[in-house]
Amino acid sequence: MKFVQTVLAASLALAIAGQANAAVSASEAAKLGTSLTAIGAEKAGNADGSIPAYEGGLTQAPASFKVGDSVRPDPYAAEKPLLVIDGKNVDQYKDQLSATTVELAKRFPSYRVEVYPTHRSVAVPQAVLDNSLKNATGAKSLEGGLAIDNVLPGVPFPIPQSGAEAMWNFLLRYQGVTINSKYDSWNVDSAGVASLATTGQAFISYPIYEDMNKLIGATDTYYQMKLSYTGPARRAGEAIMLRDAANPLQQPRRAWQYLPGVRRVKLAPNLAYDTPNPGTAGAGTYDDVFVFNGALDRFDWKLVGKQEMIVPYNTYRLTYATDAKAITTPNHLAPELVRWEKHRVWVVEGTLKEGTRHVYAKRRFYLDEDSWVALASDQYDARGQLYRGSFAFLSQSYDKNVPDSTPFMIYDLVGGSYNINGVVGPYGGIRYVEALSKSQWSPESLAGAGIR
Repeated sequence: MKFVQTVLAASLALAIAGQANAAVSASEAAKLGTSLTAIGAEKAGNADGSIPAYEGGLTQAPASFKVGDSVRPDPYAAEKPLLVIDGKNVDQYKDQLSATTVELAKRFPSYRVEVYPTHRSVAVPQAVLDNSLKNATGAKSLEGGLAIDNVLPGVPFPIPQSGAEAMWNFLLRYQGVTINSKYDSWNVDSAGVASLATTGQAFISYPIYEDMNKLIGATDTYYQMKLSYTGPARRAGEAIMLRDAANPLQQPRRAWQYLPGVRRVKLAPNLAYDTPNPGTAGAGTYDDVFVFNGALDRFDWKLVGKQEMIVPYNTYRLTYATDAKAITTPNHLAPELVRWEKHRVWVVEGTLKEGTRHVYAKRRFYLDEDSWVALASDQYDARGQLYRGSFAFLSQSYDKNVPDSTPFMIYDLVGGSYNINGVVGPYGGIRYVEALSKSQWSPESLAGAGIR
């Protein structure tokens, strides 16, 4: 009898896991557009006024911006820090900082957090807002939150009910349709020596946003990336392509790689999860890219709640910096180039599932309420020790209504090294381009892209 009960319980659990979880009620969704923005942020400021009310974001370019340019001047360049946090006073603010930020401040006397006035600059197209409103009552999560259904292009769960839903908001957030930029990835070792990891030409596409009226299907690609490396010499000619679908259990990540020495395109199924990313010299994994990417299935996700945090924000000085060596100072990024502000974030915690493997036993993400960008994360090892920490640097592309987080980085707190990826300033900034053709996204196109 006990065996039969166990089998029945297991069968019931599997059935529940495959069912769709309904979205929020119409009465709950009515908060969107009133007390909440269409994508779920609180419109009101905070009690002490340090976080202002949301008033539509930054949609007007400063006078110094040249129409059509891909370098965006800092609209807040004249502002001065309100507060500086370092190792001497970090304990006073530790509840508003990621664990990685606190550790860096305590470890390095040269590290500091310069806190500026908060600007809720994020703005997205009206079609994204309209679809997000519809998703609130229409979108569904499947497979225990690991997949989505009945979702229009936009934020799928503007009023999230679980950690997995919040992570889907991050994965499917609006970032434009197609981005094409040349960039560098830099490593700084424990001795403080900076070295170029890769120079690459990247096409990053979010094809679900090509048709705003089309529901996203299980096998639809929501994210794809094609990279061709031009440097350093040891990596010149390599190319990779990745695709992620809305139901990764039905359609897992597809990846291809072109190596000049082999002279053919081959499947590369290991370009996912905790496979070490050679572009970071081992400082991060493939699913550390953009702070997180890929499938959610190796972790159980908990929505911890919302809190006020001091996070990188409106980082135009860093995003468009033209001197990579000025960015990559020993031990940490140059503090004067990183702007920090106080914002409300959703805190989501991922705990490694029993029976699965990953170098991280726990991950904690801080998702901006206005954009759903993962602004920071803390990664812990199997001993419960802080292992690595990541940051993304958000700036509003005010001429395109796109919140951008192209530069991102990871600190290896055990090895004492760090990597910053997406350094586009030396190459003319962030370019939004027309969508590529299907043939340009074929695996065969990698061979042409990777020719030295």
